[in-house]
Amino acid sequence: MTPALNLLKKVRAEHRIHSYEHDPKAASYGLEAAEKLDLEPARVFKTLLVASEKGELLVAVVPVIGSLDLKALAHAAGVKKVDMAPVDAAQRATGYLVGGISPLGQKKRLRTFIDSTAQGFPSLYVSAGRRGLEVELSAATLAEHTQAQFADIGR
Repeated sequence: MTPALNLLKKVRAEHRIHSYEHDPKAASYGLEAAEKLDLEPARVFKTLLVASEKGELLVAVVPVIGSLDLKALAHAAGVKKVDMAPVDAAQRATGYLVGGISPLGQKKRLRTFIDSTAQGFPSLYVSAGRRGLEVELSAATLAEHTQAQFADIGR
């Protein structure tokens, strides 16, 4: 079990776990998950960490088939500018390795933003905290347990 799955179990949130054999040579962790689990890529979301100009780390959850709009995220967060966070800072703050960072059960509570397209699906898939492990849940459940807000942050 990962901290993400332990959290969902503890709060009795409705979710389903999906696992697959991760290929270390995969170019994109999220697209690999969609392909190996035979999922619609628009419903598979990646978890990215960014740092504001003041050094605040923020979590962005966006579809794997697109990219993060840094300006839109900065606007949603009420900061001037954001850049991708260094890998070591992301791993230290979340307790997860890159490629397996889950928005759930992170070591530090960080402000979280979920792309609003997530609300258009009955469920979506995010990392469950390890490469090769995804969790399926509703966008509302994800937002509730990450204290996230929805915003148009994807491209």
